[in-house]
Amino acid sequence: MRAMHFHFHDPYQPLDSPIHRLDPRVKLALTLGFILTVTLLPAGAWSSYALMGAAAWTWACFSGLGIRNVIRRSMPALLFVLAALPGIFTAPGPSWLMFRLGPCLVSVQAEGVIRILSVFLKSWLSVQIAVILIGTTAVPDLLVAMRSIGVPRFLVMTFGLMWRYLFLLTDEAIRMLRAREARSVASELPGRRGGGSLTWRARVTGQMVGALFLRTLERGERIYMAMVARGYDGEVRMLSIPRLSQQDLTVLVGGALFLIGALSLGWIL
Repeated sequence: MRAMHFHFHDPYQPLDSPIHRLDPRVKLALTLGFILTVTLLPAGAWSSYALMGAAAWTWACFSGLGIRNVIRRSMPALLFVLAALPGIFTAPGPSWLMFRLGPCLVSVQAEGVIRILSVFLKSWLSVQIAVILIGTTAVPDLLVAMRSIGVPRFLVMTFGLMWRYLFLLTDEAIRMLRAREARSVASELPGRRGGGSLTWRARVTGQMVGALFLRTLERGERIYMAMVARGYDGEVRMLSIPRLSQQDLTVLVGGALFLIGALSLGWIL
């Protein structure tokens, strides 16, 4: 029987770093401010993009996560470029490159190239800072920070339950895969997989996905009713929320001034 390697790992890494020791409210506020600043930067503000990237990589170094780890986990940002790809050909302005694709003459616009590069950098930087946030802040602390800065209770409850049910979904999937492996017979012929045709495999996979959804839904409802029976009302509570220290306030004010400066630099240049 083949060994299964199907796990869902918590991205939080309990290290001892200056970023880990910061108050979760400060980290969340600066992360949201970072993403908002990057979003508001105009297309082609390369100096500001470089400044924000240097800030994100400095944050990654101080957090102990490492620049390489943060970059590797932020690569899904490349998918956002696909949504902006048609802008290369439809943006107004002079043509930067022209080539023939079959009977059609394709024109690449210079303004479109600038826009798609800007979208890529904005998405990539935003995902990087989000990776650093979830890598240095435990989910319960993050939920408390969200409520502290005024995020609606229903939204915080949705995030919390979604996070817990991800592990529930993974657990159910592992149990089903293990049961399938136990009931499957491997082919004795070398290089030949067991099972039927591709259509048969697709049908079995669809049935497993449907069964997984139903089993996860039923188990999630039982867990939620048990939580309600024990007094859960969607509110994230702690014994006491400490006040921000002088160091936390200094980092918060300094980070806010940096973001305002980077945004102003982007629009001025």
